[in-house]
Amino acid sequence: MKTPAEKKNGLPLAWMGAGLLGILLLAGLLYVFFSSASSLPSLGRGCIGVIDIKGEITADDTPDTLFSQGQAGSSTIAKLIQRADERPDVRGILVVIDSPGGSSLGSREIYSALRASDKPKVSYLRELAASGGYYSAIGTDYIVSEPDTLTGSIGVRMTITDLSGLFSKLGYNETTIKSGELKDIGTPDRPMTDAERQIFEGIVNETFGEFKDAVVARRGSKLAHPGFEQALDGRVLTGRQAQAIGLVDEIGTQKMAEQRLASMLNESKPLPLCPISSSRPGLFSSLFSGLLATPPLEQAGGWHLSYQ
Repeated sequence: MKTPAEKKNGLPLAWMGAGLLGILLLAGLLYVFFSSASSLPSLGRGCIGVIDIKGEITADDTPDTLFSQGQAGSSTIAKLIQRADERPDVRGILVVIDSPGGSSLGSREIYSALRASDKPKVSYLRELAASGGYYSAIGTDYIVSEPDTLTGSIGVRMTITDLSGLFSKLGYNETTIKSGELKDIGTPDRPMTDAERQIFEGIVNETFGEFKDAVVARRGSKLAHPGFEQALDGRVLTGRQAQAIGLVDEIGTQKMAEQRLASMLNESKPLPLCPISSSRPGLFSSLFSGLLATPPLEQAGGWHLSYQ
C-alpha cells in the first residue's frame, strides 16, 4: 500500500502523462483538419477544383526522399479528378500542367479520367506541357497556354540499350536459355535484330496512332492543315505555334483560364479555387519508402513506351 507521500509524488507524473497525451491528440486533430481542408465544401457560389500535373508522368506514385519531393502518379491523379467530379461544391475543374510527358499508360489514364468527368474543364499549360502532358490536356474542354510554353511533341518513344560492346570489353558474358526465338527481345547483351526492330516499330506506331486519333477527335475542326500534319513528326512547339495550328485555344495566364471557366459556368467573376490534392504520407514513411523504393523500369535497365 502506497504512503500519502508516494501518492503525492506520483501525481505530477500522472498530470505530465495526461498533458502529453492531450498535446499528441491535439496535434493529430490539427493534422487531420489541415490535410483534409481541401475536401471541405466551400461556401457561396462553389469553387473551381485545381488539379496539378507536375513533372514526369508515371503510372504509380513516387515517394519523397531525403533530397526530393515525391509526386502523384496517374492512378492518384485519376482518383483526384473523380473526387472533384463527385464533390457538389466543385463546379468546374482547372488542370494546371507543367510536365514533359512520360508513361504512355499514365498519360492515357489521366486523359480518360478527364473525359469521364461531366464538369466543365480547362487546362492551363505552364512552362512545359509536351507529349504526354499535352495528351492529358486534350481531355479538357478548353486549353489556355502561356506564349512561351513548350508543348506539342506529339509522338511515342521507346529506348532500348545495347551494352554488348561494353560487356565485350569487360569480359562479361551471359548465356540465355529461352523458350522461343523472341523471348529475350530487347535484351541489352546483344544487338537488336531486324525482326525485333520491326516488332518494336509496330508497337510504337500503334501507340502513336492512338495519340494522334485522340488529338484529332478532341481538337477536330480547330486543327489547321498542313501545320498539324507537320507537327506529327514529334517537334516541340511554343504556345503561340501550337495555337496557330489549333492545338491550343487561347494564349494567356492562369487567371485567364480561371475566367474562361467562370464564363463556361455563366459567372461574371472567377470562382474561388479549391485545390484537390492527395494526403501526404508521414515523414518516416516517406523517408523509408524513398530509400527502399524499387527503381523505375527504365532505370533498372528495362524498356518501356513513353509519350516524352
